[in-house]
Amino acid sequence: MDGVVEIELNEENQWRAETPGGSESWERSPWPRAEKKYFIVSADTHLGPPTALIRDRIDEKYKHRVARVEKDEDGTMWSVMEDQRQGRIVESGLTGDDLYRKLAGSSATHESDSYNIDKRMADLDLDGVDAELVFPNGTVIMGFLTPDPDMMHAQFQIYNDWAEEISRGVRGRMNIAACIATGNIDNAIAEVERVAKMGYRVITLPNKPVFGPSEPGQINYNAKSFDPLWARIEEADLTITFHVSTGADPRVAKGPGGAVINFAYHCLTSPADPVANFCASGLLDRFPKLRFAAVESGIGWVHWFLDSLDEGYKKHHMWAFPKLKHGLPSDYFRAHGGATFSEDRIGLELIGKFGLEDNFCWANDYPHHEGTFPASAAAIERTMGHLAEETRAKLLGLNAARLFRFDVPAKYR
Repeated sequence: MDGVVEIELNEENQWRAETPGGSESWERSPWPRAEKKYFIVSADTHLGPPTALIRDRIDEKYKHRVARVEKDEDGTMWSVMEDQRQGRIVESGLTGDDLYRKLAGSSATHESDSYNIDKRMADLDLDGVDAELVFPNGTVIMGFLTPDPDMMHAQFQIYNDWAEEISRGVRGRMNIAACIATGNIDNAIAEVERVAKMGYRVITLPNKPVFGPSEPGQINYNAKSFDPLWARIEEADLTITFHVSTGADPRVAKGPGGAVINFAYHCLTSPADPVANFCASGLLDRFPKLRFAAVESGIGWVHWFLDSLDEGYKKHHMWAFPKLKHGLPSDYFRAHGGATFSEDRIGLELIGKFGLEDNFCWANDYPHHEGTFPASAAAIERTMGHLAEETRAKLLGLNAARLFRFDVPAKYR
């Protein structure tokens, strides 16, 4: 673990290190330097590319539309997409672990160092993480926020090429999800075929195929026109993921409470749409080898949501079509689906009652502030002490290994 540093927690973040202890009685430990540690996979981390990556490499016709930051005459910074101001950017003065997380990601005023691979691996070591499933950050996240599927496709191709280049030496530990734009199905199929040949094991699709607010009659993933895409994904044995804040802009609420409203409602609930489409539409009867997961949305909602899908299927039987061949919508989630969480007290309290021990995957959400880095072991002790040993091991790494195709090192088997 050469290069590992200690990170001082701010006073406001001391709670992150609070723990009731107790892991000394577990069969394995979540602590990084423990002699007998769990195999731990963070099923959601983020990689911020150079801020100019997309702008430098994209076709000339798109350059003026790529997301960027501009300063006005008063020095105020604004995010600009499609040549339209999207919102004011406020860069808070941060210190301690808050600053460390900011510098490990990307923002409007500095380059990310998340693509400094040696430092990134040291940060994983510091947090006790053996492997990570990686999603985009920074300018590439902004690439999801365009109604032009061809422009989205062009941006994602650049990111997928770059991410493959920088991760070649750490593929066993750094499993990057390739971004696929689904507004143009032919482009999506071509990119799936391309990234499969490049060695990608996981892809991430926007939470709805066409960016923007949902409209009556708008195409969604339950449409039969997507069948050629599902067939190619199934053939390539790729796992599909749906990450929060894609498909529609989650920054909807303005004014008092806006940050919390946007986070808890407009952001976290967005993967429920594709989960419903996959579980209730019959597409998994046509493509029974598909695997999918909702990412960074937590798990507490899953119990209620699956119950609601089942209730709707049974009570609205006169309108529910096609008839599912292998049980209720919740059965399809248990057989094909997953969801990631960092700290989710409600979800973990209900996991056994709903039989979802095989479907959930822990994540530290590195380097985001809403994640658990750099105090993940304490968070695990706080939230998982009541679980059976087998369940803990599944949530911390074994489920992710199966769902996202990580190899489990021999010492953990």
